[in-house]
Amino acid sequence: MQENAQSGSIRLTVEDNVATIAIDRPERKNAMTQAMWRELTSLMGQLAADATVRAVVLTGQGNDFCAGADIGEFDTVRGNAHSARLYEAENSAAFSAIRNCPVPTIAAIRGICFGGGFGLAAACDLRLGSATALFCVPPARLGLAYPVDAMSDIVHAVGPQMARYLSYTAARIDADAALDAGFLLEIVEPTGLERRASELAAAIATNAPLSIKASKASIRASLTQTRQDIDTATTLGDATFESADYAEGRAAFREKRPAIFTGR
Repeated sequence: MQENAQSGSIRLTVEDNVATIAIDRPERKNAMTQAMWRELTSLMGQLAADATVRAVVLTGQGNDFCAGADIGEFDTVRGNAHSARLYEAENSAAFSAIRNCPVPTIAAIRGICFGGGFGLAAACDLRLGSATALFCVPPARLGLAYPVDAMSDIVHAVGPQMARYLSYTAARIDADAALDAGFLLEIVEPTGLERRASELAAAIATNAPLSIKASKASIRASLTQTRQDIDTATTLGDATFESADYAEGRAAFREKRPAIFTGR
């Protein structure tokens, strides 16, 4: 994995076991083109396969997180039912790649977080917002509908009543309302957003990777209650007890020193 990579309008950096993906199209409020959805899915797949990556931060360049899909493309890429379904599948693939990433994902949100941008944030495990953050789920104003998997992320992130309110009214809510709804973990001053996201990612990256992966899988299983997710979580949890990291954690506790975890 390259430590620094950029292609199109998505920028990737990897440092100290933490990957940062920045949506880099600030002149369009980081609106996602069809090519960008594909690139994001590909990058998340690469990170999921990289054993050295222990946390992923998703953010936007400039003053905004993401304005969602680029509506300027819709006449071409969503001009009829067939093309719309294909486009929706690419949206869903990006949400799924974030949702199913084996390591924790953190959204660092400032400014606009609308539509597909809201979906990207909802697919993340943890969400930090600046005081400038503004949220909206606007499909009702466009005559569209969210795919079921994306709506499931939103329901899990804000609860069913707030999900109904946002999707029925297309209302905008500020950071305080998003915090009250449980969508945001914290509100951070704009100048400190990246620093706080980095601190949180570093704290995660310092802990035992196998334990973190097992916890993420177990939380997912508790939400979905599917047999496949329950089996996956059980397998990952059982593996921690046979790991070198478990032995290292016990030894570090006895010796009153910080543990050094290797993910094995």
